[in-house]
Amino acid sequence: MHYDTVIVGGGAGGLELAARLGRKLGRRRGPERVLLVDRSVYHIWKPTLHEVAAGTLDAHQEGLSYTVLGRRNHFAFALGELTAFAPAGRRLTLGELRDDDGEQLIPERTLTFTRCVLAMGSGSNLFDTPGAAEHAHLLERTEDAERFHRRLLAAFTRAAFAPERRLGVAIVGGGATGVELSAELLEAHAAFEEGVGADQRFRLDIAIVEAAPRILGGLPEKTSDQARTALERKGVRVLTDTKVLAVEDGRLATSAGTIEAELIVWAAGVKAAGSNAAFGLPVNRLNQFDVDDRLRTPVAGVWAMGDCAAAPWKEGRTVPARAQAAHQQADYLAEVLWAEMREHRIDRPFVYKDFGSLVSLGENRGVGALMGGLGGPNFFVEGLVAKWVYMSLHLNHHRAILGVVRTGVLALARLLQQRVAGRLKLH
Repeated sequence: MHYDTVIVGGGAGGLELAARLGRKLGRRRGPERVLLVDRSVYHIWKPTLHEVAAGTLDAHQEGLSYTVLGRRNHFAFALGELTAFAPAGRRLTLGELRDDDGEQLIPERTLTFTRCVLAMGSGSNLFDTPGAAEHAHLLERTEDAERFHRRLLAAFTRAAFAPERRLGVAIVGGGATGVELSAELLEAHAAFEEGVGADQRFRLDIAIVEAAPRILGGLPEKTSDQARTALERKGVRVLTDTKVLAVEDGRLATSAGTIEAELIVWAAGVKAAGSNAAFGLPVNRLNQFDVDDRLRTPVAGVWAMGDCAAAPWKEGRTVPARAQAAHQQADYLAEVLWAEMREHRIDRPFVYKDFGSLVSLGENRGVGALMGGLGGPNFFVEGLVAKWVYMSLHLNHHRAILGVVRTGVLALARLLQQRVAGRLKLH
């Protein structure tokens, strides 16, 4: 099977790119020319995985079917994972899929393309820490978040009836994911205790372990200080300048001592899949594809975007792995590829604009810096205003793939569902 444009990876950037190209081509031509490939059947905005893990967001209600999105945005969808790639031959292979009983559902397939965009995202960097892969939970995919949530509910139940009435959670990494996860876990714990008797309440001890001098190192220092103060007021233990030496079953060995924790989450570092190095394209030490200032790989007709790409930015740095970067790259490549489809050419480089960062610290709480890197001073926001702006980023992603009306309906439905079902998913 041949497609004009194949996009591998249905994350924020890949999905928005497929939707934009499909809508430009229209109902008749889009599904024949644009193909989106992903290893999952439905899409979850990755920055919300910590909410799925805590149970404050139901993935089955929030998830959007790729096939439905394809029908509405006029692109084709293929379920599968990239297992082989021949960029010079413009050919890729999707591995077979099997069910839980081991029976084959989908055979191995080979596709050819005129243009290909690699948007496969990234995972966690374990930094070769002993025991991390065996004993720490990762939040890279929806399945990871749902698995952790099941463990969390079981741990809540055990702690409610345990003699010590305590549950310890250790989060490795003080970036946005680690900080926001700690806040959501506090929300989940509060919701749990509201629904049980006083004899079943327990203490939730959360520790964030960060090797750098401060949490949220990529954000302005004022934002970092605000977030740390807010977390510590809620009882979260924040350990900075602390290196993780090993991860064991039920404990974390650090340079500051041992932390007892029934649940350990690894949210430190970003690293692309090791399999990227086998796809015939140059990669950096984090397995990201090397691209130029136009997001092109060294092979003509192949681009890379999002977390799996090392795109040049400024002062020798690469574009950071953020949802806003993927969104901007999707806008840029939509123009470039649409021009190529019409045998035109856009030769301007991709320019990343940092619009600042926001961090959610629980219901009606948030801190952040807006308009950072745009030539003027940072504009700091906090509290309910920051929380509303943070939520608008999620809605803006949905608007790009669903449109304004459907996004409004979805937002209203989510609000009503929370009012009816409560803040915590207990099943």
